[in-house]
Amino acid sequence: MLALLQRVLRARVTVDGETTGEIGRGFLVLLCAEQGDTTVQADKLLAKILKLRVFNDAAGKMNHSLPDMDGMGASGGLLVVSQFTLAADTSGGNRPSFTNAAAPADGRRLYDYFVEQVQRLHPLVQTGRFATEMQVELVNDGPVTIPMRVAPPGVGN
Repeated sequence: MLALLQRVLRARVTVDGETTGEIGRGFLVLLCAEQGDTTVQADKLLAKILKLRVFNDAAGKMNHSLPDMDGMGASGGLLVVSQFTLAADTSGGNRPSFTNAAAPADGRRLYDYFVEQVQRLHPLVQTGRFATEMQVELVNDGPVTIPMRVAPPGVGN
């Protein structure tokens, strides 16, 4: 599974003019399931995201994770948006190939699973809408943008 995390001051996703998810300070998570991914990869990726220490401490050093923010008087949010284009392969020319992305049914199943798990573990979770044209607005904080990958079995990690 692939994720692109953006530390944000705020983020929002809309579909046909309707806001489907909105957060203040936290992570915008662009999420992509690849062929061969299972719930094991989703669980590993979620654990990495929740442990990632990229929020500043009092000295301005990236030393806090998203769950740490609750203890600092500010609840950090997660806005999870499906993004199959993260699996783009641009090595063959000017038109990207998306053959590494999971089939739509598998992608939806793994996206839904990921969202269910994060909702169990974190108090503030919002989402986009799978397989729709979405508009995503964000104010990147830092900017801090981090790509993450948990490879399927048999693929280097």
